[in-house]
Amino acid sequence: NCSLFERRKCSVFERHRHPRSSVQFRKGSRAAGSSVAAASTALLAASLVQFGRQRTTVDPTNPAAAASLVLTGANSVTRNPMYVGMAGLLVAHAVASRSWSRFIPAATFAAAIDRWQIPAEEAALSDRFGQAYDTYRSSAPRWIDGRSLSALWRLIGR
Repeated sequence: NCSLFERRKCSVFERHRHPRSSVQFRKGSRAAGSSVAAASTALLAASLVQFGRQRTTVDPTNPAAAASLVLTGANSVTRNPMYVGMAGLLVAHAVASRSWSRFIPAATFAAAIDRWQIPAEEAALSDRFGQAYDTYRSSAPRWIDGRSLSALWRLIGR
């Protein structure tokens, strides 16, 4: 608990939480945030590696320049592993800091990307790769769903 002299330094949350549970809650939040950050970073990095191996662009402003369609690895879990990874890092920060208001940037990022960037990329990739991309769209989710878990288990089981 905060003393009268330290009140200005203490957050509202610190002033009102239960003293016994605060240490465990803090450690648990940091551990959970770190886990989300690690998974998000791994997803993002794995996708970048796959794009590098296939020598194709990661430039989101020019999806028509894609040299090949990346369907394996992280891209079998979600069609947008880089965006999922970026959103996951924002979520990790919110979880670790125990702040509902810090989820707002993650939600805003996901909504903006989903509304404006991803549809433009999907149209360009569909034009460039035709039926192959349309088949991929039907097998991998835009973000994450039950198919993602199945794909992840297949990857881990290799």
